[in-house]
Amino acid sequence: MAHASIDPLTLEVFWSRLIAVVNEQATSLIWSAFSPSVAEAGDISACAFDSRGYMIAQAVTGTPGHINSMARCIQHFLDAYPLETLEPGDVLITNDPWKTSGHLHDVTIVTPIFRNGQVVAFFGNICHLADIGGRPFSADARELFEEGLFIPMTKLFMAGEPNEELLKIIRANVREPEAVVGDLYAMTAANDVGGERLLEFMDEFGMERIEPLADEVINRSERAMRDAIARIPDGVYRHQVTMDGYDQPVTLAVAITVRGSEMFIDYTGTSPESEYGINVVMNYTEAYTTFGIKCALVPDVPNNEGSFRPVHITAPEGSILNCRPPAPVAGRHIIGQWLPGVVHGALAQAMPDRVLAEGSLNLWSTQFTGVDRDDRPFTMLFFNSGGMGARPNKDGLSSTAFPSGVMGTPAEIVEARSPLMMVRREFRTDSGGPGTYRGGLGHWMVIRGVNVGRPYRFSPFFDRTNNPASGYQGGKNGAPGIYELSDGRRPNPKATVWVDPDTDIIMGLPGGGGYGDPLDRDPRAVRDDVLDELVSPERAREDYGVVLTPDLEIDWEATDRLRAERRAG
Repeated sequence: MAHASIDPLTLEVFWSRLIAVVNEQATSLIWSAFSPSVAEAGDISACAFDSRGYMIAQAVTGTPGHINSMARCIQHFLDAYPLETLEPGDVLITNDPWKTSGHLHDVTIVTPIFRNGQVVAFFGNICHLADIGGRPFSADARELFEEGLFIPMTKLFMAGEPNEELLKIIRANVREPEAVVGDLYAMTAANDVGGERLLEFMDEFGMERIEPLADEVINRSERAMRDAIARIPDGVYRHQVTMDGYDQPVTLAVAITVRGSEMFIDYTGTSPESEYGINVVMNYTEAYTTFGIKCALVPDVPNNEGSFRPVHITAPEGSILNCRPPAPVAGRHIIGQWLPGVVHGALAQAMPDRVLAEGSLNLWSTQFTGVDRDDRPFTMLFFNSGGMGARPNKDGLSSTAFPSGVMGTPAEIVEARSPLMMVRREFRTDSGGPGTYRGGLGHWMVIRGVNVGRPYRFSPFFDRTNNPASGYQGGKNGAPGIYELSDGRRPNPKATVWVDPDTDIIMGLPGGGGYGDPLDRDPRAVRDDVLDELVSPERAREDYGVVLTPDLEIDWEATDRLRAERRAG
């Protein structure tokens, strides 16, 4: 292929084919993985890179914390293993938090793809493994060394042969060796699938290299991002939020400077590193910041090297968003997943019609570790989501992971793969913040260890129990989260606790903030919410000024009078 610009029709054909390749890579991984967080929730990434290490395509399944941090990680691999040192059959691996997606449970595997003796591309993926040793997955550790096995950049396969010495070390240091090693093989096989499909694509179209295609996609993405930034008035836009933290509140502060087609994002003023495992590495900070910017500015443009170039991100070294080794980082998503909301809060000053109200943001991850009645060990991790913030023209989505993008795990899977029972799971009425557009709802969830042999460990990763999601443009806050045990305890929402088999774990996930004045919401939409049990009749009157009759019809006269009184008063 020549270096000239590719015509739009040909580019669309090539691009669609490339997306199909990485989607097949991701599908292969999900179908062959052992860990429920991968097989059921899609807590993965799957990406393709050219031979320079530029990310050019990603699967539609995946989390920004994985995908965007992997765009940086590939350069670390190339520093450790330059092209000339690689050979067919090599597979690279690491879980270095500072070089990939931020904690030890996320393992990254990268495979060079050879054609005619030359590296033409790389395929990579990241998965959250069932276990990595150390403490059970939690935010309790005081330093990285407690959190599990650290795998430096090394080779998992060498010229097609497994690195058995490394696999021995991994098996000896994890609680579920078969599941963990099984996932590593699944990850390797998924990269092989992507590589095979790419080579078929190149052969079909007579492509010797993919750099011309990569350059076209990357350059178009960069131009689109620059054009979007240039439409924002030059200036400095500031915002800060307070979140619960582990033992004390955490402040996340941002200043976004727009200068022409460049954007500079500075987190000076953010809280310092924590003593507990909620710290964030810079790679992960960049990942979720760029995702938030892209969602607001160019949501339809491919996410790749080009869309990152005009955005420059800094955070003070030693802050909770740029922690230093050996700071504990296992729960880094609790903090990092707030960053799209933080940047949207700043951008709301310049473009209020392009950002969401605040949502629950971080996943309410739940980790269970113990033995069943037959003394067989079990480890179960699954993800839960509160409500998204309302949009400028639509209600927020309920119990939907934003910005993470992972799926909730069905109750049937939890009960089939662990000795736990889901006693209750339903939307949490009145948890969505009132507004012209209502915030998304959280949900109630009650877990009981029905087939657990003795007290087991429960590690929560919860926030927004003290600091609810804020509404925008006159919208009201969502409901804060609730976490308690049926024995009367109200534990720290990020600390591991021992739970007796007959004790229920009760969780009320937070709701998203509303957008716009609730008195401007269509009364018929409020009534529909009441009929769907998303809003109670009492809150319909209190929050929206909508009066319903005993048979849940709208009393239009009373509603008009009440709303007029509220607006006047």
